[in-house]
Amino acid sequence: MKINSKIATAVFGLAFAGTAVHAQSLDDAKKAITAEQYQKAKTMLKNLTVTEATKDENYFYLGWVYLKQDEADSAKIWFNKGVAVNPKSSLNYVGLGAVARLNKDQAGATSNFNQALALAGKKDSKPYVYIGKSYLLTNNGAPLAPYSASPADAQAAIDVLNKGVAINPKDAELFLTLGDADLTQLKSDAYSNYSTALDLDPKSPAADVAQGVLIKYANNFDDAIKDFQAALQIDPNFGPAYREWAETDARWAKNDPKVAVDKANEAITQYKKYLSLTDMSLESQMRYADFLIFAGKYDELQALTKQLSTSASVNLRVYRYLGYAAYNNKDYPAGLTAMNTWMTKADPKRIIPLDYTYLGHLQIASGQDSLGMQNLRKAYSLDTTQTDVLGEIARSLYTQKKYKESGDAYALFVSKSKGATLPDLFNEGRAYYFAYDPKKPDTTLLAKADSAFSQVQQKATKPVAAVSLFRAYTNDLRETDRNNIKGYAKPFYEQFVALTTAKATISDADKKSLVTAYDYLGTYYELIAKDPTKAADNFSKALALNPTDPQALDYQKRKK
Repeated sequence: MKINSKIATAVFGLAFAGTAVHAQSLDDAKKAITAEQYQKAKTMLKNLTVTEATKDENYFYLGWVYLKQDEADSAKIWFNKGVAVNPKSSLNYVGLGAVARLNKDQAGATSNFNQALALAGKKDSKPYVYIGKSYLLTNNGAPLAPYSASPADAQAAIDVLNKGVAINPKDAELFLTLGDADLTQLKSDAYSNYSTALDLDPKSPAADVAQGVLIKYANNFDDAIKDFQAALQIDPNFGPAYREWAETDARWAKNDPKVAVDKANEAITQYKKYLSLTDMSLESQMRYADFLIFAGKYDELQALTKQLSTSASVNLRVYRYLGYAAYNNKDYPAGLTAMNTWMTKADPKRIIPLDYTYLGHLQIASGQDSLGMQNLRKAYSLDTTQTDVLGEIARSLYTQKKYKESGDAYALFVSKSKGATLPDLFNEGRAYYFAYDPKKPDTTLLAKADSAFSQVQQKATKPVAAVSLFRAYTNDLRETDRNNIKGYAKPFYEQFVALTTAKATISDADKKSLVTAYDYLGTYYELIAKDPTKAADNFSKALALNPTDPQALDYQKRKK
């Protein structure tokens, strides 16, 4: 029988089309998720929910992709559809528990997780895997942070994953996720768990990459890159290996100035390879934005996020990054507009302490000091590890001449932050000094000022003239009984004179302060020590620097 060529073409086309659809199995979709090809995975899984509509796993993995993309509401829709298809779907109950947890509904999370485990088969370890992963999820899309899970969440993940190991010690994904949980707390167990995952599945590029990430955080960059290369030998198109390679190069650049430029450029190259191997989805580009923050590439970050913000399907998180970038680029109006958009439109659960920090910085830079300090305080109250904001608050209060509050903020900053410097301690002293009001004398302010100045001198490699001068000023104010002067300031003025006159060049400001010191010392020797020779010597030195000095001229008149 003769076959019409057009019909044959159509039949064979349908046959091959059917094969192509069949090739897009759940395993293919899961591989796409692991490779961070989220758009590709979503397309596959949406097709599978049509062609295999009764298979509840299809709905779970589709919902999981939405969770990975920080879209919990959409994820919940698919998990509920999975439960509707199969009321005994343990994985979809895991998904519902993950959504509840991200929504800070701990009771709902626990209930759904328990339901999932009750429905799981005796040897079914996947619910344990994904409950563990759920504890490691964040719902705010925080910028690149290797240790984002809290100790409590990490331990909850470890506990449930170990229960999974007890029922199925051959599941490589269990050990891979255990390693991830350990890594968030920098536990040494991470390495052994990643190694076990590799032993169980030697063809897993994800396990090699995970092991490389762990080594990266030990700053063993060469060996980390070897692990990424090993992953690429297994699968040359495994994008996450290039992403982690890029982030390793960026960390290397920060740690070694000798290779900083080369490694920073190489990092960009590797990251672009990663992007080329993903589907260039918005989420992939958002991860690139994370990387640009880590790498300090704020010009490129601002350009990227400005472009992404014009998309109709924009993720609001773009505005966060646009705000961060614009602040670092000193484009304060654009930064403030972007951060206000993020803070007012994003779900409050997605706001992180760092957002308040940047908003506060932008407000202060835009002249909105009161609002700025309010947001910086909010950032610190939510995350007391953000001690650098205390320095910003202290500096802003000092600018506003709110010296007592500034001194208190500096004192807290110096005591809490590893980033505090000797100039910050000096500013603490100056703030307390200027806060003192002789009309309403509070000697505790002088004591705090002198203590701060004293600490600066003790910690400095050599005495600092400016500190000696302020100690002199401070101790002079201690002389509340002007009829019974003790000379508290004398040793500090003498130290200031010795340090300043030893300089190769004496500035005009130095000369003015020297005159003040000589006047004090001259008066001390005339009235307190009764040493006319030293009194005359000091007043003569004052006049040599300032022939119109009233105090020295008055002394000369009295002597005549």
